[in-house]
Amino acid sequence: MSTTEILFFFLSAVAIFSAIMVLISKNPIYSVLWLVVTFFAISAHYILLNAQFLAIVNIIVYAGAIMVLFLFVIMLMNLNQQNEPQKGLWMKLAGVISGGCFLMVLVSLVRQATDMKTKVAMTTGGDIGLIKNLGRVLFSDYVVPFEITSVLFLSAMVGAIVLGKKD
Repeated sequence: MSTTEILFFFLSAVAIFSAIMVLISKNPIYSVLWLVVTFFAISAHYILLNAQFLAIVNIIVYAGAIMVLFLFVIMLMNLNQQNEPQKGLWMKLAGVISGGCFLMVLVSLVRQATDMKTKVAMTTGGDIGLIKNLGRVLFSDYVVPFEITSVLFLSAMVGAIVLGKKD
C-alpha cells in the first residue's frame, strides 16, 4: 500500500470516529469540538485530492467561523437536561425514515464509484484543483444543488433568529 492510501484510510477512520462522537456525546460543547475534528479530517481528504482551495475554505469557513457560531449559540441557549423536551414517537419515526433515505443515497454513491474512477482517470493535466475549474463545474453542472444549499442556509438563519427571539 502506498502512503496516500494509508493516509486516506487513517483520515477516513478519524472522520468516521469523530462523526460518531458528534452524535453520541452527551455534552453539546464536546459535540461541536468533535465536529471540528471531522472538518479537519475532511480538509485533509481535500488535500489528498489536490483541492487545496477547498481544504483551506473548509478550515476557515466551517472549522473556524461556523463552529464559533455554534459554540456561541449553544452557550446562549443554556441547554440543560431538565429543560429538554422528550421526543415523541413521530419524531423518532421521522428520524429513522430520514436516516434510511440517507443510507440509500450512500449505497447508490458507492455503486457509482466505478464511474468516478474512470472519469478521474480520463482527466489530464495538473489543473484539477484550480478555482477556475471549480467555479465552472459548480455553476454549470451543480447549479441546482448549489442553490438548494443557499436556501438551506437561509432557512437555518431564519430558524436561528426564531429560536433566539425573546417572547
